[in-house]
Order: sequence, then C-alpha cells, then structure tokens
Amino acid sequence: MRLSIAAIGRLRGGPELELINDYSARIRAAGRPLGVASFEIREMEAPKGLKGAKRQERESALLTQSAGPSAKRVALDERGKSLSSEAFARQIERWRDEGAAEIVFLIGGADGHDKAIAESADLVVAFGKATFPHMLVRAMLVEQIYRAMTILSGHPYHRA
Repeated sequence: MRLSIAAIGRLRGGPELELINDYSARIRAAGRPLGVASFEIREMEAPKGLKGAKRQERESALLTQSAGPSAKRVALDERGKSLSSEAFARQIERWRDEGAAEIVFLIGGADGHDKAIAESADLVVAFGKATFPHMLVRAMLVEQIYRAMTILSGHPYHRA
C-alpha cells in the first residue's frame, strides 16, 4: 500500500519542514513490515489570479487528479470527523487489510476544499474545531500517520 499527502502550496523551509522531514523518514523506515511500500508528499502550486469558489474548484481538481482512481481519499477539513489516534490507525488498518493500493490525504489551500472533495472523499477528518495554518497541518498529519503505524505495530511511541 502506498501512502501519500497531496497538498496545495509549497513548503519552503522552517520548523514545519524539519518536523515533516523527520516524521517522513520515520514512516519510510517503519513502513515495510506494516505493508506500506512508499510514502510521499505531493505539493501543488496554488493557482494564481483565481479567488473564492473558482480557486477552490481549481485546487480541488488538482488534488483529485493527484490520486489514482482506486485510491482511498481522506480530506482534511474543519467540518470533518474528529478521530482519536487509535481510530485513525484502525481505519488505515482496515483499508490496508481490504487491499487498498493507496491512501491519499488531501490538504486544500487557504480557502479550503470545494464541496466536491468532501462528497467524493472516503473519509473527512478534522484536527479539532480550531483553524490551523496549512503548513502546520501537514506536520500534524505526518506525525499522526507515523503514530498510526506505531499503534499498529505495537511500538511504545503511542502511550494511551
């Protein structure tokens, strides 16, 4: 199974990038025994000159195109379900055990997702009711993916 994050905007440096690189390396190192063949982050440039609904629509199209037709899609959206780390891990485990070839986590731009993303997603997840900067959300998501892997492997990183 492949895991990937598709995100609008490019991360150019700073502490968020350091966290993302650290947890990405951990995911790649721990993934094989859990059936994770690869992990990658695909960044797409936000469209210039578009605003509001048109911008959301274009960004959503870019994100949708980044996922294969049979990929499980997880949209990060403030209106989504708030899952515990254990529930998040069990969902990944279910999809893996059902034979999913790919799980793609979708992070929209500053204006959020077009409603078509939420309607077509297999799961819509929120990291609580607060609004977070998109680059920080990436770091949080990569950490949660790593945490899910440690939960599934019985590693002590996650202490319930």
